Amino acid sequence: MSAKRGREGSRPARRAARDADRPEGTAAALGPRRAVVLQAVVTDYIRSAEPVGSGTVAVRYRLGVSPATIRNDMALLTEMGFLEQPHTSAGRVPTDLGYRFYVDTLPAAPRLSPGQRRAITDSLSELQGDVEEALRRTAQLLSRLTHYAAVALTPVVEGSRVVRAELVPLGSAALLLVVSDTGRVDKRALDFPAAGDDEAVSGVSDALVREIQDVSLGEAAERVEALAARAAGHEQSLLEAVGVAFRDLKRAAEHAFLGGVANIEEAFERRESVRRLFEALDEEAAVLRLLRGLPVEGDDVTVMIGREIPLQAMREASVVVAPYLAGGRPVGAIAVVGPTRMEYLTAISSVGAVARRLTEIVDALAG
Repeated sequence: MSAKRGREGSRPARRAARDADRPEGTAAALGPRRAVVLQAVVTDYIRSAEPVGSGTVAVRYRLGVSPATIRNDMALLTEMGFLEQPHTSAGRVPTDLGYRFYVDTLPAAPRLSPGQRRAITDSLSELQGDVEEALRRTAQLLSRLTHYAAVALTPVVEGSRVVRAELVPLGSAALLLVVSDTGRVDKRALDFPAAGDDEAVSGVSDALVREIQDVSLGEAAERVEALAARAAGHEQSLLEAVGVAFRDLKRAAEHAFLGGVANIEEAFERRESVRRLFEALDEEAAVLRLLRGLPVEGDDVTVMIGREIPLQAMREASVVVAPYLAGGRPVGAIAVVGPTRMEYLTAISSVGAVARRLTEIVDALAG
């Protein structure tokens, strides 16, 4: 079972823990009072990073029952796997299942503050058609909004189609510009044997505008190679170089932009957790597989908590991720990575809002 969030103000996103990881008992068996006690413990632990005792819950949350009753409730929640007790004399802290219950029962995500909205608008404006710069700024922006590490994936290459291709004279070379329907803008400088032959560049560019539109990168390469076989002189040499460039673009590696990685040191208490997470984020291929592999529906935000994350090195973290779209289909993703003791409402609201703004930018570039 899973629930999603698609728009700011609606219910936040969730991704259910795998059934194999669930202890005996479910959230439905808690009852109203124990559910409130669990929410109180998680809320207080997120705020304080200290184990929460029954007396603290009784004083701060005024549940109308005695500390002894709350203590019994917390003991049962521990038996059910929602809480754990680090030390015999200490209070309780949430488990992954406790955080999952908390996220699944969050109210509608609050609207972003005017300052946060302004930061999104200011950071992601005047990008002049450069999706990679937008993604670089996105990672930096999310890290500032949430104080966690942030990741922004480039648009997928596989399955993309060319919207526009053209050549621009560049001294003794020519610059190939290729815009795909994912908003991806690729640039390749091509060696050109005849310096200053703008006529050849113009002729090839006109041919690309006519022939290379709404086709895959592989088909674009084949069409260019066919044009080269019929051409002569400088145009033939240039078309051959363009064909090679399209082949290279088809094999182009996708990559991830990181922002605020230094925030990890402040967000995690254990040095070993920090080390493992640094190593995980440094493995770009693993991060790409993790975020690309998530099932998505529209522009929903997804939350993965602890053991729900397939990547072993990130099992002490939570990830809040959302796709950005082009033409209504997901083409990339952005995420924040923080401790399981995360400010989930802030993270969900920020990721959702930034993903929607990024979708607008990518759609404009792809158009």
